[in-house]
Amino acid sequence: MARRHLALVAGLALALTASLATPGLAQKGDVSAQSARINALRSAGKYSEALPLAQAMVASLEKTTSNRDLAGALNNLAQIYGDQGHDDQAEPLYKRAIALMEKGTGLDSVEVAPVLNNLAALYQRQMRFAEAEPLFKRALAVREKALSREHPDVGQSLNNLGTLYVKQQHYADAEPMFQRALAIYQKVGGPEHPAVATLLNNLGQVHRDLNRDADAEAPIKRSLAIREKVLGADHPDVARSLNNLAGLYEHQQRYADAEPLYRRALGIRERALGPDHPEVATSTSNLAYFLYVSGRNADALPLAEKTLRGGRAQLRVVLPVLFAARQQYLLPDDKAVDEALAAIQRGTQSSAASAVNKLAVRLAAGSDRLAELVRRDQDLAAESEALDKAIITAVSKQSAQRDLASERRSRLRIGTIANQRAELQKTLAIEFADYASLSNPLPLAAKDIQPLLSADEAMVIYSVVDKRSYVIAITREGVDWKEISLGADALAQKVTAFRKGLDVGKVRDASGKSGLFDLALANELYVALLGPVEALTKDKRNLLVVPSAALTALPFHLLVTEQPQAAIPDTLEGYRSAAWLLRRQAVSVLPSVVSLKSLRAFARRDRGAKPMTGFGDPVFSPALEGPGDRRAARGKVAARSIATIAYTDFWRGAGVDRARLAQALPQLPDTADELSAVARDVGATDADIHLGRDASETTLKRAALAQYSIIYFATHGLVAGDIKGLGEPSLALSIPDQPTELDDGLLTASEVAQLKLNADWVVLSACNTIAGDKPGAEALSGLARSFFYAGARALLVSHWAVDSEAATRLTTATFDLLKNEPKIGRAEALRRAMLTYVDDTSSPRNAYPAMWGPFALIGEGEGR
Repeated sequence: MARRHLALVAGLALALTASLATPGLAQKGDVSAQSARINALRSAGKYSEALPLAQAMVASLEKTTSNRDLAGALNNLAQIYGDQGHDDQAEPLYKRAIALMEKGTGLDSVEVAPVLNNLAALYQRQMRFAEAEPLFKRALAVREKALSREHPDVGQSLNNLGTLYVKQQHYADAEPMFQRALAIYQKVGGPEHPAVATLLNNLGQVHRDLNRDADAEAPIKRSLAIREKVLGADHPDVARSLNNLAGLYEHQQRYADAEPLYRRALGIRERALGPDHPEVATSTSNLAYFLYVSGRNADALPLAEKTLRGGRAQLRVVLPVLFAARQQYLLPDDKAVDEALAAIQRGTQSSAASAVNKLAVRLAAGSDRLAELVRRDQDLAAESEALDKAIITAVSKQSAQRDLASERRSRLRIGTIANQRAELQKTLAIEFADYASLSNPLPLAAKDIQPLLSADEAMVIYSVVDKRSYVIAITREGVDWKEISLGADALAQKVTAFRKGLDVGKVRDASGKSGLFDLALANELYVALLGPVEALTKDKRNLLVVPSAALTALPFHLLVTEQPQAAIPDTLEGYRSAAWLLRRQAVSVLPSVVSLKSLRAFARRDRGAKPMTGFGDPVFSPALEGPGDRRAARGKVAARSIATIAYTDFWRGAGVDRARLAQALPQLPDTADELSAVARDVGATDADIHLGRDASETTLKRAALAQYSIIYFATHGLVAGDIKGLGEPSLALSIPDQPTELDDGLLTASEVAQLKLNADWVVLSACNTIAGDKPGAEALSGLARSFFYAGARALLVSHWAVDSEAATRLTTATFDLLKNEPKIGRAEALRRAMLTYVDDTSSPRNAYPAMWGPFALIGEGEGR
């Protein structure tokens, strides 16, 4: 079902636009006539004729004082840009239109709703569902309050919210929205209104998504008939219905019926929208996949390659087509692999990978002046994006909850930033002509990757799509590409099950096997993920993994290379003899393929840097000011784990409820020993190690961090979503008596991104620091992304809540090994430290993977 949904989702009408019910936002006189003409051309799909009229209308109204009329004109122009696939041009126009409409007609004016809907629809097209939903809901609330329940504008908002639920695969929630909207439009507009066709199409889609194929065909065919009669045979909306009917026939294996519909839909879109429009790429992909599943891959290949050349390839389509083409000798091996690598690199750019790329641009600059300008531009862009998101969040709220003064300040600041960035771009263009090529790295081919690898390294690159996945393995000597039978849902379920046994609380000898780590599953995942490329990779000492989707949360070093005697051993000691991948290879994780080049090509230039600064043993309770007090209060071994009550609940007026805070965040006195031991190994001075009260945000933010090679945090990690009120992942430092904007005790991911680092290694010896920036988000999207952006080449992060004594032992052992053998590299040192732990027979607990296996190395793991 997932593949069918992905194939057809572009056929949904994303928004019943304002012109259906309130043409051109209903302006007066000449303005109203102009708006009506523009919308008529839009409705007819004549975008090239509508565009200059809309642009001229905006230019004319810029000279007037009517916020309302200008907002309507901006909305109409934005819609045309959106119709043409230029969302980047449409988005700022919608935002400006909302601000002007609110100023001209009031926050609760029903005239604001169409623009809210259209901006939300744009976010929905871009899969930015969290930003779209509150805008759709506010538009619906405004309309239901101001209009009758059967007003067509209410129907429009219901349809839009329904399409969002479909995108989120909440089909049961979408169906009543569509049914209510359909009833409204049939009553108001009659049985052949274009909006009725849209609702019938959407209801047919929901029937399909709920596996009710028998109920799906009739409404989709009726939608097609209405659209052909009312809009004409070549209208883009006709292509939507054709595409969805073709998808239904494809699912039913009625291939002879499906193909002409797919081809006709593609032809309509090419003629109406032009060859570069996103919907043309969607139709091309749909036809290519249809030809692939119907056994005609030779016909599918040129279509898939066309989407790849245009930069709009869908991985679920292009990867199986290319893989089959390679098997069928339609493409040479090297060309097929390189095209697959290009598709993967363009299609799976994570936020952490983007952060590494930004770091690489600064490192590659070579000139301190260029690096400074680039960092300034990147920081301004990040600030503008954050302000913009805050405004969208505000606009989604009811009027009583709005802070208009704050919104005005944010808009003014965004305007100032835009001017500053424009000046920076001029400076960059004049002083550094090569900057543009540097800032847009091209995908790497296999022959580009191989020289970057040492003789003892293998890289494995994963792409997870809906019903299958792929792995490409690369060494200096060879390349291999294999299919994996597990798709996105299956892998997500298996990774979740795999991680259930990785809880330090489950380390017990006599309490039964319930919930313990499953060695059989660890072997099953090894066979699925690395088994297909084992011949190429198993003899390499270092394994570099580029994961995607659920695999970003998989600790690869805990895979088991041989079938275990028992899935769960009778005793904890039984885990010691498992064939852990760690025994064979050191594992590093890379955020992206190109990050290998980014992190290796540019070494530190300033070799006189200080070795390390560290922050640990922070104070969470005033009664525990001295190190001895904190040790005495520790009691049982603490886990560097998450708090379970709201961080904001700890504050009482201007002070802190220390008792509640101490209960939520146990002291970590052993982290002082950890930091002191590592400092000795690397030659750091006592002045650079900040413990107790000195381990604060104030100390950190005032330090010249760019002079340190290693930056070390030994404390609690707090994960977004696990803590009520915490919006992003954070590190807990000493809690101040009086919270300020500079120092409230939490170093958040967004604050990390503002730091200026030049670090070979950042150690996050805390809980779950690999986690995403929000619940369910891809791992590496939180603290890891921010530290890469700030200027780290490598990170040591944890996959789960770590046992504090174990963390101390593992990290100090890693640095001991590096001190004695600096050339072995970080990944190998971490591997040996973990093996020493698991092979220590002094306690049965030592054999359990939750104790010795929490840490992963992200980024550059080799000694260089």
